[in-house]
Amino acid sequence: MEPTPTSAPALTPPAPVSPRRLPGWFNAIFVLTVLVPTALAVVYYGLIASDVYISESRFVVRNPQRASQSSLGSLLQGTGFTRSQDDTYSVHDYMRSRDALRELDDKLHVRSAYSNHSVDVINRFPGLDWDDSFEALHRYYQKQVSIDYDSVSSITVLRVHAYTAEGAKAINDMLLNMGERLVNNLNDRSRQDLIRVAEQEVEQAESKAKAAALALAAYRSDRSVFDPTSQSALQLQGVARIQEELLATEGQLAQIRQVAPNNPQIAALASRAAGLRQAISAETGKVIGSGTSLTGKAPVYDRLTLDKGFADRQLGSALASLETARSEAQRKQLYLERLVQPNLPDMAVEPRRIRSTLTVLALGLVLWGVLSLVVSSVKEHTD
Repeated sequence: MEPTPTSAPALTPPAPVSPRRLPGWFNAIFVLTVLVPTALAVVYYGLIASDVYISESRFVVRNPQRASQSSLGSLLQGTGFTRSQDDTYSVHDYMRSRDALRELDDKLHVRSAYSNHSVDVINRFPGLDWDDSFEALHRYYQKQVSIDYDSVSSITVLRVHAYTAEGAKAINDMLLNMGERLVNNLNDRSRQDLIRVAEQEVEQAESKAKAAALALAAYRSDRSVFDPTSQSALQLQGVARIQEELLATEGQLAQIRQVAPNNPQIAALASRAAGLRQAISAETGKVIGSGTSLTGKAPVYDRLTLDKGFADRQLGSALASLETARSEAQRKQLYLERLVQPNLPDMAVEPRRIRSTLTVLALGLVLWGVLSLVVSSVKEHTD
């Protein structure tokens, strides 16, 4: 008896699995953080953004006398030039100052250049805030002029951003001219101050020397004295001669009295000896004695002579200092030396359209990823 075949179970096909759909908020975040900003960047950088031309120059401010502490400064000093960092900062500050902007606007009309309707509304002055004041223009100008300073090499790089190549070069070249003028003004001011101080010292020394000379001359005239020391020496020499003559007369008188006491010459010799004694006393009184003597006049005369000598030496020192100041003023000068002249750009460097667009896309993707994780985490905690 054949076995009865068992019936196999019927196979039913599996139910189709529908693809998982992304939530709506996920797509909305992607659109808002990635697609929209990237589309706006493509439109702006591809169709609206104006070309920006950059003119670059390089210069250095040097002082031939100021010593430098760096190795490069020592090298420059060996060649006759040293860097002047403080004065370099002064030139930098002036180039970005309101005074420089005012002169640029007067001569090159930078306000009109940056406000031209050919410039896109975002980069144009006054831009979206509609503030066209001079202070707003100065803030805008500081963004268009950049200065980079290398403290090691003392080289300054000046970059000017403009919307025409000619305009960028003209502004850069004029800023360098204004910097050179500032350096020349600093030279002139330093030179004038240095010489003026030395000349004032000479004038003061001359006044003191004249006053001392007049005081000495007046004393000589009033006291009828020229040089008490020399005059005293001459007077004493005369006294010495009279004393010699007195000794000779007294010796002769003593000899005659011993040999011939009744000689009629005795009276004459005695009278002569008495006259010589009176002359010695008178001449000695002129040298020493009361305040009218040469000895009494000597202290005041010596003081006046000392004052005159000191004033004369001070005048000589002041004149030497004046000559030194004039020589130093010719040597101590600043130099703004152009290492690279302002270039005329033949193509626009900015904006970097592709890179800027890719940057917006990358930032959008990062923001989209962060927001997606945050929203997803909040949803899971809520569920």
